[in-house]
Amino acid sequence: MSQANSMGAVALGREIARGNVDPVDLVAETLDAIANHPFGDRIYARTTPERAMAEATAARERARAGLRTGPLDGVPTSWKDLFDTAGTATEAGSKLLAGRVPDADAQVLQVATHAGTVCIGKTHMTELAFSGLGLNPSTASPPCINDHDAVSGGSSSGAATSVAFGLAAAAVGSDTGGSVRVPAAWNDLVGLKTTSGRLSLQGVVPLAARFDTVGPITRHVEDAAVLFATLAGVKAPDLRGADIAGRRFLVLNTIAMDDLSPQSDAGFESSVKRLRDAGAIIDHADIPQVADAMALSGVLYAPEAYGTWRDVIEDAPDKMFPPILTRFRGGRDFTAADYVKAWQDLDRLRAEFAAMTAGYDAVILPTVANLPPNADRLLNDPDYFTAENLLALRNTRIGNLMGGCALTLPTGVASTGIMFLTPHGDEMRLLRLGAAAEQVLT
Repeated sequence: MSQANSMGAVALGREIARGNVDPVDLVAETLDAIANHPFGDRIYARTTPERAMAEATAARERARAGLRTGPLDGVPTSWKDLFDTAGTATEAGSKLLAGRVPDADAQVLQVATHAGTVCIGKTHMTELAFSGLGLNPSTASPPCINDHDAVSGGSSSGAATSVAFGLAAAAVGSDTGGSVRVPAAWNDLVGLKTTSGRLSLQGVVPLAARFDTVGPITRHVEDAAVLFATLAGVKAPDLRGADIAGRRFLVLNTIAMDDLSPQSDAGFESSVKRLRDAGAIIDHADIPQVADAMALSGVLYAPEAYGTWRDVIEDAPDKMFPPILTRFRGGRDFTAADYVKAWQDLDRLRAEFAAMTAGYDAVILPTVANLPPNADRLLNDPDYFTAENLLALRNTRIGNLMGGCALTLPTGVASTGIMFLTPHGDEMRLLRLGAAAEQVLT
């Protein structure tokens, strides 16, 4: 593990500003750590050494001149391999896109680069981002930080493990049904699902564009807040004085508490107790609209994903991992009328959910119901793959369906998280709330 990268992204930026860390030395150390790590090639699809050293050199000059462009100027950041990088392959974990080299950076990468972050490399991911497990025999399957025989969660698998193993100070992933939050939770990290449309998807390889979002995976809430603000090109939220006392939380009973692993249950319940002991007000409720929305998942996700990729997939289906191919093809038989009606129904359910939860600071639930499954068993047992994948994404998908933003924090029980859901566009308040909760939970 890179010792510098283990301290967190914002703390590392402060050390650069103080002159205690040289960005060039830091990037060289990080690249060396990746090259020599036993899981380096399972975490990174490719590093970008020339770009990283050039960006680090510029960051060093700005730091020496007192002209740093932001709190993450000079900080090594990894990027999921679906964010376009000019002149560097961006293949979205799929042999279907092998050799795809974009001419320009994704817009969020452009913004981050202008703010001084250093692109250290591209991380492995689930094929075309369509699974929550992180198993990808076509490229690589990063291991979980807590169990190297288990998957790390997906689809931002390498993004999370690049941070967990100390091979990046922060990571940028994407979340369509849980792809930031599942790997963050399974690797004891912080993960932010942003509101759909809050961050640009220009130059991001799509899965289901109406659900696709960009989000950070980090060690601390402060890091997530600053990286989010950096990507958005706005001022970071002020997290000072954040306090959990008097905050009102609603535990979602509907679906979210079913079939939890003992560890997931224990992590969530201990977190709720600590929040309550710190002065938070905790209520519980069933919200039937959640079940109704979950029933729409099949017609909302797979048809858009299949419609986006049908021609590419059917031109060479043998290049795909069969369970992922099956997931895509699950969307081919729905009609346009089915899809339009499902979105109309979801819009109504979202409004009703928002009205029912308006009196609370956040809805809370376990981030993931299950623990990271064994990679070999997933590879050899298609039924097990399907069951574990659906369970892994079940709770996180609630956040995507309800249309808000969501934050997962570690509970202190390995590979478990607690998730906070807040309304559409409410990232700044959510991050301040997360900072308050983090003080209680760590």
